[in-house]
Amino acid sequence: MASTFGAAQVLVASNRGPVSYEIREDGSLRSKRGGGGLVSGLSAIGPDAGALWVCSALSDGDREAVRRGVGEDGVRMLDVPADVHADAYNGIANSVLWFVHHMLYQTPLEPVFDAEFRRQWASYEAFNRAFAEALAEEAAEGAAVLVQDYHLTLVPGMLRELRPDVRISHFSHTPWAPVEYFRMLPDDIAAQVLRGMLGADRLGFLTRRWAEAFTACCDALVGGLGDTVVGVHGLGADADFLRERSHEPDVDERMAALREQIGPGRKTIVRVDRTELSKNIVRGLLAYRRLLADRPEWRERVVHVAFAYPSRQDLAVYREYTAEVRRVAEEINAEYGTDGWTPVVLHVKDDFARSLAAYRLADVALVNPIRDGMNLVAKEVPVVSDEGCALVLSREAGAFEELGEDAVVVNPYDVTGTAEALHEALGLPAGERAERSKRLAAAATALPPARWFLEQLEALRG
Repeated sequence: MASTFGAAQVLVASNRGPVSYEIREDGSLRSKRGGGGLVSGLSAIGPDAGALWVCSALSDGDREAVRRGVGEDGVRMLDVPADVHADAYNGIANSVLWFVHHMLYQTPLEPVFDAEFRRQWASYEAFNRAFAEALAEEAAEGAAVLVQDYHLTLVPGMLRELRPDVRISHFSHTPWAPVEYFRMLPDDIAAQVLRGMLGADRLGFLTRRWAEAFTACCDALVGGLGDTVVGVHGLGADADFLRERSHEPDVDERMAALREQIGPGRKTIVRVDRTELSKNIVRGLLAYRRLLADRPEWRERVVHVAFAYPSRQDLAVYREYTAEVRRVAEEINAEYGTDGWTPVVLHVKDDFARSLAAYRLADVALVNPIRDGMNLVAKEVPVVSDEGCALVLSREAGAFEELGEDAVVVNPYDVTGTAEALHEALGLPAGERAERSKRLAAAATALPPARWFLEQLEALRG
């Protein structure tokens, strides 16, 4: 029987993998490595650990790489049919599960769980089954399997049936919905998601709040957690990487360009986000407009540097949201701008070096999501900021649990309150701002990515 097992001792499963491929004009393939906490974590266990990352082919280049048998050691990419992936990823994961956990529905009109939803749910099941079967095939006897996020909630239960010998964990990088909101899902689907996750030996969440919400859903819908253990692992910022990367020459160039756009002697309110509905960018801009209206002393003395990088533009609601962000920014500039002062400097093209430059320049960081699993921007800015920055932080961000004490805390729906918080943050004395920033940075880096991953692996292995 043992001969049928694979060789991998540690397996990570996620929709997006650590590498992607693009097809060059001459037909050859170019690979690009990604970063992030999981990449850091897997590298921390060393090359001899027998690790394998199972992920999905996301692009035409990825699918072509699978077909040609091109790949990297330690990565297995699954060529799930593109239509099945689209239904599972956009139809269910991003348009249903994400919306439930971030409480984004306009409930008078949505959701509508009809025959089309059931068709897409079948694709979500097929997508999860493809992962479960690949993991079952690749895992050595008694291997540790770490499944990631809301795209793969059914994998633990499916894998448990195929390979009862392996140790399985699942980590949720999102918030978890409270019982009454989670119950919007059809009863059988809600139970299927919970039972799928309870196939794991161990479940991880970013904060105690999300862990308790999951537990409450299990108590209400499926009779409790059973033998599954729930843990909390608050992913932190990678201080060493950020500090080193933020002083590279390309970041210095971006800083010079931003300083020119901002103008001399002005304070900066910085935000860096994807144009994700939950990030609350529009209300952030409205709060800044309210600040300029109510506190005219800040006119020409502050600039809102807003980076809103397009996200999920294949979904109409995201395209509309991105357009609204642009419209409000343009309105503010038209209403308050002068020949020598642009109140909002908006950038929509993703540029990591420019984001780091803005972090370094920030006097105030605005992080006001309506709901967020953690929010690493809130943790990164205090680490990188040159002079120390004040953090205006939504109480609905997961990061609030660790950073709330030293932040200026806001209700993300309260535009007037957020405007007042910006005024308070801009007016903090330099000494207090630096002290707060130092404490924020210490809290933000308490569990860096490699340690975060290893902590879960050790807990899973018991």
